[in-house]
Amino acid sequence: MKLLVTGAAGMLGRDVMLAAGNAGHDVIGFGRAELDVTDPAALERKFDLERPDVVINCAAWTDVDGAEAAEEAAFAVNGTGAGHVAAAAAAVGASVVYVSSDYLFDGAKGAPYVESDQPAPLSAYGRTKLAGEEATVAANKRHFVVRSAWLFGIGGPNFVETMLRLAAGGNEVLVVRDQVGSPTYTWHLAYGIVRLIEGLEFGIHHMAAAGQCSWYEFAREIFEQAKVECKVLSITTEEFGRPAPRPPFSALTSQREHAIRLPSWQDGLAGYLAQRQAEEAA
Repeated sequence: MKLLVTGAAGMLGRDVMLAAGNAGHDVIGFGRAELDVTDPAALERKFDLERPDVVINCAAWTDVDGAEAAEEAAFAVNGTGAGHVAAAAAAVGASVVYVSSDYLFDGAKGAPYVESDQPAPLSAYGRTKLAGEEATVAANKRHFVVRSAWLFGIGGPNFVETMLRLAAGGNEVLVVRDQVGSPTYTWHLAYGIVRLIEGLEFGIHHMAAAGQCSWYEFAREIFEQAKVECKVLSITTEEFGRPAPRPPFSALTSQREHAIRLPSWQDGLAGYLAQRQAEEAA
């Protein structure tokens, strides 16, 4: 198949490009500078020229706190932009993948969320991602909505890098203990997405790392696996005081009979640290 990736310069986009190529697909990708998802005419021209079979939309506004003060700008990318991508894909007969988020949920369930659970976003970011899902579904009947969570990977800033940087600058870190989720390695997610589009089971899919932990537990595991001496102190979300509200529990799992299961978050972390070490050595 011929795949076209938007947001290809980002953390997930880069891994999707590699995973698709490794799986034998013809893949082409464009970063924001080359293809802006808020420009429907540019999307139509590019898709008409390239004629992809599948469009994987990895373009996203990912600054959760920044979206609180700039919801309109975040909506243009995550919401309206997603609709433009889906519509342009439909115009050339292509299916579309929209990558969504665990922050669609309010965290009140207290157990892992499945595809049929009702979204109730707490933040501007969550609202824009829900709008993107709805726009994608409305614009292209051949759609995959892939909800994932707490992404970390080589291609961009992420929690693991933040922790390792802070540890290098001091001997203790302060981390939130009352938010629980599913930290997901983008390399694992990328391979999951490529497997998904080969199966053509359209609709909503939850695809996050197996298991769950708090940010505090994640930080402790990072230092343990990286063999870094650093004391992890815990704090509550309220004490931490971020602009955007976060769900207290947003772990994801799938209720689908033939769900694509990703490895555990601990395995993802080990893979990431090994990849990071290999790239530094190179």
